[in-house]
Amino acid sequence: MFDVLVYLYENYWRPDACPEHEQLTRKLSSVGFESEEIEDALTWLDGVAAAAEARVGEQQADSVRIYVPAEQEHLGEQSIGFISFLESAGVLPPQMREMVIDRASAIPGGPLDLEDLKIIVLMVFWSLGEEPDALILDELFVAEEDRLIH
Repeated sequence: MFDVLVYLYENYWRPDACPEHEQLTRKLSSVGFESEEIEDALTWLDGVAAAAEARVGEQQADSVRIYVPAEQEHLGEQSIGFISFLESAGVLPPQMREMVIDRASAIPGGPLDLEDLKIIVLMVFWSLGEEPDALILDELFVAEEDRLIH
């Protein structure tokens, strides 16, 4: 599913640039994605759109997020730490944080892999038509072992 999401991000500059589900499914199948992963990705994206429309919970800018034990177990320590990092850097406001947590919670299993969480964050930005700044994009795309230290 995450490969499909990355493909969509790389090939469509925003969600409304994507064709309707039926045509998009054919396109994704023609480039080699399996029907189950396409269906999972499109269903997951529908959830992002619904969360964006509802703006999952109206949070105050200075709100503090307390993770319930089930969220802690599902997200995992690394993912929660990364979400906190993005919040403290001022790039993930509370409403977007809640969208990320909502969409991460829709992924079965756990704890969530940090690389998968990064794709979720990227897709939340994409679904809202926002582009994170260059430093955050670097954080979302470049593997830690590939970073150059200046």
